[in-house]
Amino acid sequence: MWRITVSHTGHIVVSLNRQLPDKIRQPVEAKRRVGYKIKKYGLVLGDVACMLISFALALLLRFEFSMSRALPYSHTVIGRLPGLLIIRLFIYYIFGLYSRLWQFASVREALVIALAGTVASVLDYLLLHTLQPTGFPRSIIFMAWSLNIFLTGGIRLFMRVRREWANYVTAANQMARAGLEQAASAKARKILIVGAGEAGVIVARELRSHPEVGQEIVGFVDDDQSKQGYIVAGYRVLGTTESIPDLVASHGVEEIIIAMPSVPGTVVRQVVRSCDGLGVKVLTIPGVYELLNGKLDVSRIRAIEIQDLLRREEVKADLEEIGRYLSGKTVLVTGAGGSIGTELSRQVAAFNPKSLILLGHGENDIFEVNIELHETFSEIHTVPVIADIRNSERIDWVFSSYKPDVVFHAAAHKHVPLMESNPEEAIHNNVFGTWNVASAADRYGAERFVLISTDKAVNPMSVMGCSKRAAELLIQALAKRSKTKFMAVRFGNVLGSRGSVIPLFKRQIKRGGPITVTHPDMVRYFMTIPEAVQLVIQAAAMGKGGEVFILDMGEPVRIV
Repeated sequence: MWRITVSHTGHIVVSLNRQLPDKIRQPVEAKRRVGYKIKKYGLVLGDVACMLISFALALLLRFEFSMSRALPYSHTVIGRLPGLLIIRLFIYYIFGLYSRLWQFASVREALVIALAGTVASVLDYLLLHTLQPTGFPRSIIFMAWSLNIFLTGGIRLFMRVRREWANYVTAANQMARAGLEQAASAKARKILIVGAGEAGVIVARELRSHPEVGQEIVGFVDDDQSKQGYIVAGYRVLGTTESIPDLVASHGVEEIIIAMPSVPGTVVRQVVRSCDGLGVKVLTIPGVYELLNGKLDVSRIRAIEIQDLLRREEVKADLEEIGRYLSGKTVLVTGAGGSIGTELSRQVAAFNPKSLILLGHGENDIFEVNIELHETFSEIHTVPVIADIRNSERIDWVFSSYKPDVVFHAAAHKHVPLMESNPEEAIHNNVFGTWNVASAADRYGAERFVLISTDKAVNPMSVMGCSKRAAELLIQALAKRSKTKFMAVRFGNVLGSRGSVIPLFKRQIKRGGPITVTHPDMVRYFMTIPEAVQLVIQAAAMGKGGEVFILDMGEPVRIV
């Protein structure tokens, strides 16, 4: 059991926090399982009723509601009814119609219902027509097929509608109890959603399900001409992004939500420029890289940040290849408390490793990332390790104890001016520290070793760049004689990482300037942390040993 033993009081608190939920969770989960079984058996009975009704209606429709003409064929259906029921329910089970959460159903689930109904109806035809000496009207099978799909789908659609209505009623009741219903309706902020795609539909549904947030959707804007004038998720597409100023004026829009998580930063910047001077608040949903480990809901709608303006187009990761080298493996991340190391830990955890070792020198940072991973990926086994990579004996103990299969080496000194003033520390940490970790990976048979490097290692002109280039040469030398696949990944400026130039610019702007750039036309290449880390993980899947990968940093961005 994981414990904190800083003090007696702290020990008791942590033990209670980890034990009490288990005592509460067991009866709650038992009740939930019973409710799930009741719903499942209810669906089975509903499908039986749908089949009986569909055949009865099909017989009556075929013979123009003449009971005397329909009676002989009804006897045929009744005689084979047990077989028909067993076959249909079995087909439905095979197609997963009893293992889906229908309150979240979509078009994909509707297609599954249609396919399952079609397969079952083909078997109905074989059982009724081919085994009946006098034959069986094919039109009855066809009408029963269409009625069955309609009724079976209707039951499940009702479950979806019931959930939507329950969410709305619950939220409305909460507002009424708080005495805010009248105030909310009077002060509802008018919202315009940019992007009428899947993300925009999700945002519209979430806002509609949460009236307590006090937002009224005016409609969508989208640059896709084929969507103009159509209704999406109950709201009309009113125009393109160029019509935003006119729509703000004519509809009294107060907030604009950009619901396009996969578009590049150029598109986001264009929308933001369209909103300049309109007096509206511009919000967005997280980019696709931020959504990798979580779902989209109202709580994730936030203000525009710099990384939204600079995001690149989505990179299609080879998830199968990545999963093959991370899933079920023991993964070590050095420098796990840093900005890159923390994001590496998050994204690695999403691939369900056997164990995730979080190694770092700063106890507070390792404590924070370990707590975060426990909350987000409760099923993942994490091991927080406080260690200095310059201590070869400690590193050897870590490798001998945990035998990591994959190593991401992100621990390094990276501040260029500081390393110029402290060159000994740069060499000790970035060179000797890397050697300690890399040589241990070689001795204990790690499968892969990935060094996080920098573009400053190219023709290095600084102490930090020289130290990182030396680290690259070390692992390339090891790669020639080791069974471990050693590789390095270089990238440039990463938004949000410690020491990034962006926080410096923000502080300078907040103070009223000036911004310290070497030239007014200066451009820089930027990448967000989630983008950089995903590309690192992808590069590691591609590596055969000895490579130095250079990340495509996208388009340059003017600083001024």
